[in-house]
Amino acid sequence: MTAFPPATHATQASHPTAALLLRQAPCDLNFIRVLYNGTAPPPETALMDQIRPNFFAGPYIDRRADVREEADWPAAAVSDPQTLYIVARDTAQLVYTGPQPRIAFVTREHPALREPDPHALVLLGWYKGARCVLYELGPGTQAFDPPPGTSFEELRPLSPLLPAEQAGLLAYARALTIWRKRQRFCGVCGFTALPERAGHVIRCTNETESHEFFPRIDPAIIVLVTDGERALLGRQASWPPGRYSTIAGFVEPGESLEDAVLREVLEETGVTVTNPRYDSSQPWPFPSSLMIGFQAQAERGSPIRTGEELEDARWFTRAQIRSDGLPLVPPSHSISYRLITTWLESERQS
Repeated sequence: MTAFPPATHATQASHPTAALLLRQAPCDLNFIRVLYNGTAPPPETALMDQIRPNFFAGPYIDRRADVREEADWPAAAVSDPQTLYIVARDTAQLVYTGPQPRIAFVTREHPALREPDPHALVLLGWYKGARCVLYELGPGTQAFDPPPGTSFEELRPLSPLLPAEQAGLLAYARALTIWRKRQRFCGVCGFTALPERAGHVIRCTNETESHEFFPRIDPAIIVLVTDGERALLGRQASWPPGRYSTIAGFVEPGESLEDAVLREVLEETGVTVTNPRYDSSQPWPFPSSLMIGFQAQAERGSPIRTGEELEDARWFTRAQIRSDGLPLVPPSHSISYRLITTWLESERQS
C-alpha cells in the first residue's frame, strides 16, 4: 500500500465530486468553489478531467536530452544569465514559503553559483524557455546563503500548495537527487562513481570495468477494485484515523503489470480480481516510484481477508465514499483519488 499525507474534513458541496474534493487538504477549497460553484461540471470539463495529466506529470519541461551529450554544458549554463537553478540540500529544496509557495529559483548572480562544482549540477531541461539546472549542495560546494523569504523544505507536505508545473519540476529534481545520493559508488566493484551526461548517467571510475548506472525507477501498481456497486479500499495502521486508499504494491521481477495487480490484491485482501484495465500513471518520488494505475473487477460479495500489510480493508458504496464519514479518501493530487473519482463519475455517465 502507498501512504499519503493527511486530509481534513470540510463542508460538502452539492456536486458529489466537489463534495469529495472539499474533504481534502484546505488548498483545494477555493479551486473547487470557483470551478463548480455548487453545480455539476459541464461535459467538456468532465472530458478534460479524464485526459489531464496526473499531478507531478505533464509537459512542464522540455528535457532536451541531446544537450546532455555536450561536454561543455556546465560552462554554457553558468555563462547564460537566464539559467534558472533549483537548489537542493539533501532532499529538501529551496522555496518561497509564503501564502502561495513557489520555487525559489536563483541565477548566476548568487555568489555560490559563480564557480559551481560541475559534479553538483544536473541539467533538467528548459522550463518556460529558460535553461533549468539542479544545484545540489554538499560537502564539496560553497556555502549557500538562502535569499530572504526562502527556506529548504521537503516536497511531500508542500506539493499540494505549489503550482502543478512547479510541483512536477521539483518531483523530477528530487528523484534525481535521491538516485545520485545512493549511487556514489559502483555497485559491482565498489569504486567511486562520477556523474556524466549532464548528471543523468553515473559511471564507475574503475577503468577496467567502467560500469554505467542510470536513474532508478521503481514501478508499482495501484488499483481500484470494484464489484460494480462497491469499491475495495484498505488502510495501514500508520495512516490518520479513517483514511482508506486503493490497493498498491511494487511489481516483482518476471511479472507483468497485470500479473502484479492480481497478485497484490489477492495477497493484501484475499480478493480475486479479473480484467485489470490501465487508467493512467503518476511519478511519485517518495523516493522513486512510478505509480501505474488500474481499474479491476471482483465477484459480487467477495469476502475480504487482510494480511500483514493492511490494518483493515472494506467494501464501500458510492454513497459512503461521498459522505462526510468513512472513508477519508486520499488527497486530490494523488492517482488513488483519480481512480476513485473516475469510478464515482462512471455511474453518472452510464
